[in-house]
Amino acid sequence: MVSDAKIGVKTSPRLTLLPLVALIFYEVSGGPFGVEDSVKAGGGPLLSLLGFLIFPLIWSIPEALVTAELATSFPENGGYVIWISSAFGPFWGFQEGFWKWFSGVMDNALYPVLFLDYLKHSFPVFNHVIARIPALLGITVSLTYLNYRGLHIVGFSAVFLAGFSLFPFIVMAVLTAPRIRPRRWLAVDFRKVDWRGYFNSMFWNLNYWDKASTLAGEVENPSKTFPKALLGAVILVVSSYLIPLLAGTGALDSPSVEWSDGYFAEVGMLIGGAWLKWWIQAASAVSNLGLFEAEMSGDAFQLLGMSEMGMLPSLFASRSKYGTPTISILCSATGVIFLSWMSFQEILEFLNFLYAIGMLLEFAAFIKLRIKKPELHRPYKVPLQTFGATMLCLPPAVLLVLVMCLASVRTFLISGSVIILGFFLYPILVHAKERKWAQFSTERPSPAPAIPSNAGVEGHSVASQLPLQDEDHEASMSLLSDISYSKRDIGSSEMSKIGPDTPGIPLVH
Repeated sequence: MVSDAKIGVKTSPRLTLLPLVALIFYEVSGGPFGVEDSVKAGGGPLLSLLGFLIFPLIWSIPEALVTAELATSFPENGGYVIWISSAFGPFWGFQEGFWKWFSGVMDNALYPVLFLDYLKHSFPVFNHVIARIPALLGITVSLTYLNYRGLHIVGFSAVFLAGFSLFPFIVMAVLTAPRIRPRRWLAVDFRKVDWRGYFNSMFWNLNYWDKASTLAGEVENPSKTFPKALLGAVILVVSSYLIPLLAGTGALDSPSVEWSDGYFAEVGMLIGGAWLKWWIQAASAVSNLGLFEAEMSGDAFQLLGMSEMGMLPSLFASRSKYGTPTISILCSATGVIFLSWMSFQEILEFLNFLYAIGMLLEFAAFIKLRIKKPELHRPYKVPLQTFGATMLCLPPAVLLVLVMCLASVRTFLISGSVIILGFFLYPILVHAKERKWAQFSTERPSPAPAIPSNAGVEGHSVASQLPLQDEDHEASMSLLSDISYSKRDIGSSEMSKIGPDTPGIPLVH
């Protein structure tokens, strides 16, 4: 065992339960900002309220359970890229990383749009393109700079931000209590239901539970903390949607057509007056700041992680003097700028399509690993056998396929182009690596020690690159050792012989 002291590693504080709950909350939700469209698309409050009661059962909880099992089996920051590579090989691991990164960039493009949609209720000038485009550009550049400086959600307290974002809605719920008429919750006009918009809104507001897996390597005692944090976050997210919707739709007779993104600010005005409206807008600003910073940080560090694994050129792992991945941040910010001119619903549909494909692959990997590696130590295991685990994944898989089938022709074309691009990128990068057209990492940088040149393996596996931090890591090493990221790596029959005790491949605990 090589101690941190011997390799000069400074141990960073571990994420505990409450901060992890807040971080998952921001990865998934950030508050009820953006759920208003579900009332409009659903032709009234009924379908929206039913959706946020039923969808968590068939979507959020299964995804959270799958994430809990795989994240605790592989408590490393590679997250879902490692899961897919373990089950299906590095080609599909790269595709998963590419789709999730592109989907994340699309998701991040929503937050400046949402911010202005709330602001335009007080400043109508942002309804006009001449003011909206420069504002979107300015917001994106400013928040990107904050991310470059390392000012992200962890740095300035995710717990405080979550509290600040949700507190005005608690006040709003108290103020509306005497005015609520339950019959208003039952209103629905099926002639006005936009099923595509409805399912996309539901799906977007309840996904990204797997994003937390990229933090698994930073969690204290992940086998116990991660499942509890996911459960707490599910309850917090669903409550943050249902309470404001029950309050707003139960107290007001507003037509469903008025419920578009940003409308909660107007609800605050009608219920409490200008002070509540401004408070909700301030909460929206803070929430979108946290969402943007968390998402961009996750996207950028995902590129950095893929670079450290040898999937992308080393350039993507370069860091600024603040320790942030400069090129990866710029790459993500460029995508956000190009997408910000699109409407909320357009961005929503594109990112949902790509995310759905990635999640289908994750569910497949979950089942494949149950079959392929039944002996894998799973600190947290979904209490179902392989057949039951398959049945658990079936309803959310059907929902994913439904969301994809409802997509427009334009979404099929654009998403199809992104998928084809990923298929071409992988062999190009492998060729570039072999021809040495660009520098690729062959070892994971600090805190893991360098792999000795006499290791006897030309292309190092992830097992030889990822540092182990506790006994949970040992459980996953037999599976991690199967992953190879170079076309020239040794064959699978030889790789299967490599394990934690293989001479010449030191592992750090």
